[in-house]
Amino acid sequence: MNNLISEEIDITVAIPTFNGEKRLPIILERILNQTGVNNLNWEIIVVDNNSSDNTLEVIKKYQENHFLQFPLRYILEPKQGAAFARITAVREAKGKLVAFLDDDNLPAADWLISAYEFAFTHPQAGAWSGQIHGNYEIEPPEKFEKIQAFLAIREHGDKPFLFDANNLRLPPGAALVVRKQAWCLNVPSQPILTGKLPGLLVQGDDYEPLLYIHFGGWQIWYNPDMHTYHQIPEWRFEVEYLKSLARGCGLCICQLRLINADKWQKPFIIAKTFLGNLRRLIQHFFKYRSELKNNMIARFEIEFYWGSMMSAIFSLNYYITHFWGKLFDKQELQN
Repeated sequence: MNNLISEEIDITVAIPTFNGEKRLPIILERILNQTGVNNLNWEIIVVDNNSSDNTLEVIKKYQENHFLQFPLRYILEPKQGAAFARITAVREAKGKLVAFLDDDNLPAADWLISAYEFAFTHPQAGAWSGQIHGNYEIEPPEKFEKIQAFLAIREHGDKPFLFDANNLRLPPGAALVVRKQAWCLNVPSQPILTGKLPGLLVQGDDYEPLLYIHFGGWQIWYNPDMHTYHQIPEWRFEVEYLKSLARGCGLCICQLRLINADKWQKPFIIAKTFLGNLRRLIQHFFKYRSELKNNMIARFEIEFYWGSMMSAIFSLNYYITHFWGKLFDKQELQN
């Protein structure tokens, strides 16, 4: 293993995890049984995002009891939030490519080699993702396909294509592959959106770095040959969780649209986000008002439009506070 560490690493598999002691053995076994990787120099890093369970002990057992042909490293990231875990993963990765896997996203046997080979056929790709299928503990609700993308289910067919980053049509952070060069040159060390925190569910932390990579001149691709299976437990279909998820996905919309926008554009983006989602909210309410009690999908969409509308207010408040703060600091200096 020491010889492998000293050699150049082709690709790093990075697994951010929080309290993943029960999930990690399952995904590690899937990774250990990847096919077509005999000629690759690769590694696994597990980024523990401040877990309170036995995550460290699980990794130690694998390090001690498995004859691994590649390094398996454990890294603690005490700052809570998926964004910090991903930033740490890229910083610590020795590979030219970093392949993220959430600890509940299980890869097909050829996932890693498919991810690696795509880098050579698409040299302008700074990031790419594949098909993410749902593995459901219970049957999803009727018309669930309308909102399945919010649970990181992505099945876009068997043809590769460019994601439309300008309109926030992007892949999730689960099962995402990035070029370390593209990330390091464009993604700031301090994120705006930091992911799910206790008592606060604001999404968008996986889209933010992709927007920086896109505006840095790199392409974001869909690679249909990469297959993973997202484990969806029963509790993710509970009404309160889905409502919270919908609001959280909406609350990041305006902030994402403001990334890399010119100063003169920002007031128009904030106004457009507010008015556009107010219109959608009103239309949706009158369309489904008689069935909102029993139609979970319609309720989800209303929560999303509400969160998106409120994201404009939060962004406006942020920029007003930021402006007055800078003005106050300037006056203090003059005095």
